[in-house]
Amino acid sequence: MARTQDGDLLRTLQKGFNYIENESFASTFHGLFSEINLDSEKLGKRYTERNAKLCTIITKIAEGLADFSTDSDTLGDAYEYLIGQFAAGSGKKAGEFYTPQEISSILSGIVALDSQDPRTGLKKHLKSVLDFACGSGSLLLNVRKRLGAYGIGKIYGQEKNIPTYNLARMNLLLHGVKDSEFEIFHGDTLTNDWEMLREANPAKKPYFDAVVANPPFSYRWQPTEAMGDDVRFKNYGLAPKSAADFAFLLHGFHYLSQEGTMAIILPHGVLFRGGAEARIRRKLLVDGNIDTVIGLPAKLFYSTGIPVCILMLKKCKMSDDVLFINASEHFKKNKRQNHLLPEHINKIIDTYQFRKEEKRYSRRVSMEEIAKNDYNLNISRYVSTALPEEKIDLAVVNTNLVDLEKKIEESTKRHNEYLKELGQSPLP
Repeated sequence: MARTQDGDLLRTLQKGFNYIENESFASTFHGLFSEINLDSEKLGKRYTERNAKLCTIITKIAEGLADFSTDSDTLGDAYEYLIGQFAAGSGKKAGEFYTPQEISSILSGIVALDSQDPRTGLKKHLKSVLDFACGSGSLLLNVRKRLGAYGIGKIYGQEKNIPTYNLARMNLLLHGVKDSEFEIFHGDTLTNDWEMLREANPAKKPYFDAVVANPPFSYRWQPTEAMGDDVRFKNYGLAPKSAADFAFLLHGFHYLSQEGTMAIILPHGVLFRGGAEARIRRKLLVDGNIDTVIGLPAKLFYSTGIPVCILMLKKCKMSDDVLFINASEHFKKNKRQNHLLPEHINKIIDTYQFRKEEKRYSRRVSMEEIAKNDYNLNISRYVSTALPEEKIDLAVVNTNLVDLEKKIEESTKRHNEYLKELGQSPLP
């Protein structure tokens, strides 16, 4: 229809969108195209202009696709690439929907490992994985890529922003994920308005083998008094209004299975801020739930230049220490944005998997030491990247100064002899 400049293309497209949303797949994709406005004057003021413009756009896309494979992996990767390019040009707004692929690779690589003994390698199967702030769904797709198409029973995501919610659903579809293999819910994570998660029956309550998330940093929220009794928060206390970071963390942690692994990206402030956050951090540490703290370089995100950290949490872990990884100086520097190369990503995952210790990079820290530091998790307290100052041998320095003094004295004497021959006054 596009090639022949069919006058009904626009109407046909709209009918197709309506059918997909309302009649196919038992209405699973209701509202999927709600943000697409085929009547927008950006396409043209009159119907004929809009239809002609659409014909031209679709024809050009078809010509471009003719040289490429049309399998789901290729189409999905192309869609993911376009999301990434859009994010790169969107600046701070990109933080609402996109986690850079390098960082997604770290989180997915870690949660895909066996939670009790990561040294044994990848899990064979995850019953379910949750991202409660899923954005475009890139994190969820990265986990799926690690374990293969049949490595996850079902993918769950939640997103508050409607255009981003639709973006996630389309992204999963174009990557070949069947509608029966995922569920993305449009709603507010902090108020927990997803009915499935509010199940009161313990036998039916959902828990997830892997939880991954990149929630908005230091998000201002309005917790009500009733939230103090919320099952997610009541044993820890509420995060402050000024920063919902720990509210997001506790939400995901609550729904983590007993043998699951959680990886969440947060600002460094959660590691050392006081008040309510200090109390939450202390309980998580005392209960043995914080497994690993990973510090990343600055300028990795499109939305912010601040360095961030990854917190790894487990409800049941074997080690009685906390692994600190300070990867802040391991990156490729670019003008606008820094990047993690495959060797940087693999080093982080490998260090976590085998719990390696390396000077100026990683260290296993006992709970006794953390307690002495008042449960402060500031990474540089435990793994400093500073180079040691060169030791100065004062005896050698003194000998060099004495020798230098003698040379100055001899040179001055010789110089004064020349001045005397010239009839000039000597140097003092």
